[in-house]
Amino acid sequence: MGIIYLMLIVSLIIALFFLGSFFWAAKNGQYDDDYGPSVRILFDDENTDKKNNKQVDGNTKV
Repeated sequence: MGIIYLMLIVSLIIALFFLGSFFWAAKNGQYDDDYGPSVRILFDDENTDKKNNKQVDGNTKV
């Protein structure tokens, strides 16, 4: 019976940790922009060559 009380206390401590983590993330703006990532995938990024910083036309030379 004593192990049930111990498991209850430990699970409540873990639950309070995750609840505190959620409130901390919400306070610091983690969930502010929920629209931006959903439309960001619709736009193509410009491909650049990392060696010369020149724009690449999408064709790769092998």
